[in-house]
Amino acid sequence: MSKITWLLYRLSAMSVPEIFWRLSQKRLQEKEKRLFSNNPAPVTDRVYNKLLENLVFDEKRLHLNLDNQDFTFNTTISLLGGYDYELNKMNWHSGFQTPEKWRKTFSYSLDYKQCDNIGDARTNWELNRHLQFVLLAKAYAVTKKTEYLDEFTKLFTDWNNENHFLFGISWTSVMEFAIRASNWSYAYSFLKSAGGVPSDLLNKLRIGIINMTDYVVGHYSRYSSANNHLIVEAYAIGQSGVLFNHNEWIRLGVSILTKELPLQNYSDGVNKEVSLHYQSFHMEAVGLMLRLLIKNNLEVPNTWIPILAKMCEYVADCRGLYGEYIEFGDNDDGKILDLIGGEWNHNDYVLGLLSYLLPAGYIDLDTRNENLTWLFTEEDRQISIKKPAYFNKGSICYRKGGVSILKSRDKQIQIGIDHGELGFGSIAAHGHADALSFQMYAYGFPVFIDPGTYIYHCDLESRNDFRRTKNHNTVSIDGRDQSEMLGAFLWGKRANCQFAYRADGDQITITSEHDGYKPEIHQRVFEYNGQDEFVITDKFKTDAKKELNFILPSEADIKYDELEKELRIVVNNKSIRMGFHADKEFKVSACDIPVSYKYGIKSNARKMTIETKALFIRTKILIGG
Repeated sequence: MSKITWLLYRLSAMSVPEIFWRLSQKRLQEKEKRLFSNNPAPVTDRVYNKLLENLVFDEKRLHLNLDNQDFTFNTTISLLGGYDYELNKMNWHSGFQTPEKWRKTFSYSLDYKQCDNIGDARTNWELNRHLQFVLLAKAYAVTKKTEYLDEFTKLFTDWNNENHFLFGISWTSVMEFAIRASNWSYAYSFLKSAGGVPSDLLNKLRIGIINMTDYVVGHYSRYSSANNHLIVEAYAIGQSGVLFNHNEWIRLGVSILTKELPLQNYSDGVNKEVSLHYQSFHMEAVGLMLRLLIKNNLEVPNTWIPILAKMCEYVADCRGLYGEYIEFGDNDDGKILDLIGGEWNHNDYVLGLLSYLLPAGYIDLDTRNENLTWLFTEEDRQISIKKPAYFNKGSICYRKGGVSILKSRDKQIQIGIDHGELGFGSIAAHGHADALSFQMYAYGFPVFIDPGTYIYHCDLESRNDFRRTKNHNTVSIDGRDQSEMLGAFLWGKRANCQFAYRADGDQITITSEHDGYKPEIHQRVFEYNGQDEFVITDKFKTDAKKELNFILPSEADIKYDELEKELRIVVNNKSIRMGFHADKEFKVSACDIPVSYKYGIKSNARKMTIETKALFIRTKILIGG
């Protein structure tokens, strides 16, 4: 697809007010280009907005638990794609996927989308979010060892020398400004509390936070781009407002969040991006802001608590007995705060964060997460563990959000079903063409899996493949996708779903359909007995070629019995049997496909495909049979 064609599609997703707003942003960018392009300098050089020059950073308003004794000394982060941090810690302009580097040109002139000759911007942004700066500042604060301060100073100085304000890849996304400003704020607070830090270094951090926040204030996401990015940007504005005691920023950040919370989330607690990862990312931003309001005795809007409580219920219901999560849609492993380093479970952390702040608890707070030991005191924890615990309901349908979570009576089996909208707003940026797909965990292990995300801003073929219908546990007709991909984060025509959910004791029946193959209508009935039997019945109106796809982990041992028309699958020593019945002949085949359990990394999986022109096909899955 040419860039002109993509632009036309993108314009069609915009309202008239949005087009005028974007034109005003272009005029603002031209003004900024004239102001900054001829005299490149670090963002720490001076406060650009003279009205903000005298703002004073008050680290005490962050309320870090400086008495915390439960900490680690990890000072490295996990880079997306599995790249070695030590080898890349100052490769600020690295393309990562290639040996090439992003040009240090003015950011408004830097086209970072689908640059296969350089790499994926999202991979690069992870390094430039400066999560590692906070880890180093924390390590210095608890040890007073100069080696940590020296390393921080070296990285901070090099980054500012190499990434002049509005020059290069690290300045191409407003949300990246916001996350970086947040991390500089936490780094400043740890360093200032430790003492012995040069005042010039602290002042440079202060200036940078002011400038980045002021930029976000003037450029925060709006209209069709106002999704999780806007939530994070509003959080950063509000946080800086609290830490600088600047009421204008507090009011703006809080007002945006208050407006967007009901707009971006269904009333039953499902985020409208229909991505569990982006839901927890969204909840982390609001949760961190909520904590600051509570800790500083500032007013909390009365709509926040009930909305966040519903969101926590949904995330908790997606969590299985063994800590596994049902996740649909995109996942780029993004987080705002990392006081741990390495790899850890973001969903668990967010449930913990909000268990401290809301009237109920959503996860065991005895489970250690170092983020929480710095954000809350032991007294906070003792108060929180006495709160009523949210009870994971078992099988439940989120009717507004369009997701059902089915659990066996003993909670050993967990099934997720997607029968809702493609995604949020006119572009549905983070959705996948996976209507009426399902996932299943048995005894904590994945059986029928989602392909994941893999990549965002390069290798468009792979970006599309990981979103395609044929690579999800649903039905593809004539090789088509249910919804139309127009770009890496842009959808055109999309499948519309309808469903009815009925529970009769343990027996659950979900009757669903979508119109993504118009004039064909795909109807799919899910029946679960609450124990070991899961039945899927697919019905169609035409004899078009259908492919029923089942994605299984690579370690699954799969055998097909042609006589019995039955698949026998063994996963982690657990037996699964799949029997098929159709009103016409069908063929069973298998192939390897790529999946992505972590952003930027491909793994192998097995796809079982049932090819048929039948109008009716019934799949019976017996777990442990």
